[in-house]
Amino acid sequence: MTSIKAAHAQMVDCGVMETDLTKGLTHKQALALHETHGWNTLPQVAGPSPVRILLRQFSNVLVVILILAATIAFVAGERIDTIAIGIVILLNGVLGFVQEWRAENALQSLRSMLSPQATVLRDGRQMVIAARDLVPGDIIIVAAGDRVPADADVIEQTTLSADESALTGESMPVAKDGTASVLFMGTNIVEGRGMGRVNAIGTQTRFGQIATLTSSVAHRPTHLQNQLRRLAAQLGLVALTVAALILVVGVLSGRSVSEIFMTAISLAVAMVPEGLPAVVTVTIALGAAALVKKNALTRRLQAVETLGAASVICTDKTGTLTENKMTATQIWTPQGSYLVTGTGYDPSGHIARNSKKHRASNDPELAALLEVCAGCNHATLQHNPQGWSMIGSPTEGALLTLAYKGWAALPDTQGIIAELPFNSERKRMSILRDTPQGPKVLTKGAPERLRELCTAIQGPDGPEPLTEEGRALIAAAYSDMAAHGHRVIALAASPASGETLNEDALVFLGLVGIIDPLRPEVPAAIALAHAAGMRIIMITGDSPVTAQAIASAIGLHPETVMTHDELAVRSDTELSHALDRDMLIARAQPADKMRIVALLQGKGQIVAMTGDGVNDAPALEQADIGIAMGIRGTDVAKDAADLVLLDDNFATIITAIREGRRQFDNLRKFVRYLLSSNAGEVVAILCNIIVGGPLIFLATQILWMNLVTDGLTAVALGMEKPEAGQMEEPPRAIDTPILGWSGVALIAVFGLYTGLSSLWIFWSLLPVDETLARTAAFSAMVVFEKSSVFAFRSLRAPCSHIGWTSNPFLLVALAISLGAQVAAVYWAPLQALLHTTPLGVGHWQMIGLFTLPLIIVPELYKAISMKRNSNDT
Repeated sequence: MTSIKAAHAQMVDCGVMETDLTKGLTHKQALALHETHGWNTLPQVAGPSPVRILLRQFSNVLVVILILAATIAFVAGERIDTIAIGIVILLNGVLGFVQEWRAENALQSLRSMLSPQATVLRDGRQMVIAARDLVPGDIIIVAAGDRVPADADVIEQTTLSADESALTGESMPVAKDGTASVLFMGTNIVEGRGMGRVNAIGTQTRFGQIATLTSSVAHRPTHLQNQLRRLAAQLGLVALTVAALILVVGVLSGRSVSEIFMTAISLAVAMVPEGLPAVVTVTIALGAAALVKKNALTRRLQAVETLGAASVICTDKTGTLTENKMTATQIWTPQGSYLVTGTGYDPSGHIARNSKKHRASNDPELAALLEVCAGCNHATLQHNPQGWSMIGSPTEGALLTLAYKGWAALPDTQGIIAELPFNSERKRMSILRDTPQGPKVLTKGAPERLRELCTAIQGPDGPEPLTEEGRALIAAAYSDMAAHGHRVIALAASPASGETLNEDALVFLGLVGIIDPLRPEVPAAIALAHAAGMRIIMITGDSPVTAQAIASAIGLHPETVMTHDELAVRSDTELSHALDRDMLIARAQPADKMRIVALLQGKGQIVAMTGDGVNDAPALEQADIGIAMGIRGTDVAKDAADLVLLDDNFATIITAIREGRRQFDNLRKFVRYLLSSNAGEVVAILCNIIVGGPLIFLATQILWMNLVTDGLTAVALGMEKPEAGQMEEPPRAIDTPILGWSGVALIAVFGLYTGLSSLWIFWSLLPVDETLARTAAFSAMVVFEKSSVFAFRSLRAPCSHIGWTSNPFLLVALAISLGAQVAAVYWAPLQALLHTTPLGVGHWQMIGLFTLPLIIVPELYKAISMKRNSNDT
């Protein structure tokens, strides 16, 4: 190992007590440090307890009104009404609880962020302990493939580098070879081996500080929750006001207090759509279950609808838009350029020039370059049932895969004679290797360093002196590759004499361009998002050049590129104005992401944020909807997110957006449907009170209509498929109401017709028998409500256009609801419960005649409107 600090026996002050670097802490010292520093654990941002999740289901205003109504019914001695409302309240709570609890349990199975164990030096010997037992001053030992268990100062290392993308967003590994090198908790060692002295644990680590920042962000209710809360408050206020007014008017007119009280309660019950909370919960739960099958796990039920309203998606790059698998895609040599196919570490691609495949065996210049790719390398490729994987540095893995693609001869693993490892000062790595042609020095590194170091360049007939013209040619090729977002590696070699590694006579062989490849489905997903009217802002820890190249490749064309330093000098007002334009943020830090999300929200935008690293978690929590990656995502990111992509596929977001838009459209449909049904009941009751008639509907009958028949139909209405062109429409405005004035007008029209029709039937039969009249009006209202559902299947297109049978769930719901109403009229137990009497054929015929306009008129109106709109376009 190369010593970075003092000799092994040096005593180092760790802030509490000294650590012997040859023996580590003693057991007694570790126990004492535990008393001071606690345990190496992070704050748990995990979901709430089962009790809290259950209680959360009863915080909806409509549910509170239902609880109040059940209480009043109980006090009034209406046990059946109390039981009926109680069942609805319980159903709503159970459905919401089951979905959210299932999501929390599913997340538990995804958790794999922190290594549960750490290799440590204690009491003079190496041992494996639980990572939570680490304390400041511990000496930890890490090697390729390990996850760093705590923040630590590097004290010794051999070619040590770490992947810090989960912490910083930077896709390239970071070499830990300087005198101030630090290993950070939660990052991965990708190359080499090293020792470090722990300087921070738990919440004091960089990882822990970001996790704490995430937990400090207040949880925001979803957009749908806000709208439903506002709607429920409005409905509740109207219902209570009208009920109170009816009670006062009835008492002043001399009617019985008990009778008018029950009438007022019935009216309030009729105005409040008791089935709405359950219908919303069931509909969203069914949508969430469908999304799980499409690899999107909804952690909070109403989050997907918010995603459907998103106007801006702020996305990370590494592991989200890209595969996080470094791949060589381009080769430059003095004799020409090559393109390389395939991505990741699968060696099945090939190297081509002038549309012809090239192999090392028939291309000497390529063979020399690939010999360095394979020989100056410590990575290995492995094949398993899941595909190809790599152990080692991502850069070396990309170069080794390139050698495989060119069918280069692989070197003897025991053939290394000497090595000069890469470090930040040398910016190159050299290996003296024994080859069939004799000892050779194989070197790879930064192009600007090797360009100056080499004395010759590979020519068509062998090495030639490297002139200033040749160096300019190399610089131009390097600049061109870097401008396209490639990380460029220069390769050189020279024959060696003996076992001395000498870099004085290197021959420049060429350049290899490496890039973190795009996920293949991302460009199409970006195009769909743009078609849906959403802006996409890339916020990444990568360099501006790399970020801009990726943005261009996926179809983003930012007008402005800013880095953290540029953001830091801008005021919130200046940055808010800049966010009006398409932009890209590079070298971003966690606070930058939170700031940008907050500013966008301040401009009235509904913001979705994607990410997988701990550095993304605060912004995921701040956003209106946070979207974490399920495979590569850290625990902290998943805990902060509303939606977890189980396949890490950016295109899955589009699927979730489509589902969110479908949910909101269907929500508007069944809210209008339920309220139009309730409006008919209110019109009938009000008009009947005005003319001084007996109760047209009993309280139990109202509950039957609102809960048993309407609820099932509304749930089926919520399962309507997405309408054509839904993803070509821009996101709805943040203040778009669920109802709106057009919805109120539609409810009024349907309410007036169904209410007055029921009232006409009631009064026409009242001279015959009050129970018969009430049964006929009750049944008529049920049939009216079931028939009118066809008018709400689409708010624009007639059923003849979308298909009368395209929603089989609705047909089944109608059959069950109408069957239940027939049972209510003819089955003795339900007759006793609902106070009904059998109806004759003539009564049903009269109900049928009043029903036909509810089906025919909306169909004709929408067909004419569609034809007029198509002619206008």
